[in-house]
Amino acid sequence: MNVVLWIIQILLAVVFAGAGFAKLTQPKDKLRELMRWVDPVPPTQVKALGAAEVVAAIGLVLPPLTGIATVLTPLAAVGLVVVMIGGFLVHLRDLKKQDTQDGRQKEIQGAITCAVLLVLAAVVAWGRFGPYSF
Repeated sequence: MNVVLWIIQILLAVVFAGAGFAKLTQPKDKLRELMRWVDPVPPTQVKALGAAEVVAAIGLVLPPLTGIATVLTPLAAVGLVVVMIGGFLVHLRDLKKQDTQDGRQKEIQGAITCAVLLVLAAVVAWGRFGPYSF
């Protein structure tokens, strides 16, 4: 199970580092093409979310690799659970606003992606706080 948790941690770290880095470095107009939810959100909040995602990605892998403050790993996973709950709710909210089949399909895919990432982060939090802690 320890190997499974490491695989999930690395996968989540890659996904959230990439998404967070994009939010930190790309202008809002460019992000809007891939992430329609950024439209009503102030740029500073998008950047703050990106920073939180990058920090969480680092927290998933760096503490156990260094053996320093390993409690940060499950805390990072809990933080990502919270972020993904928010993402899931945003996609459900935006699903109601869509008037085209393509728009609805994209929001459904976004909600499913958030749900899968939420479950994976919850598994890491459970495992690293519980029976498979460092």
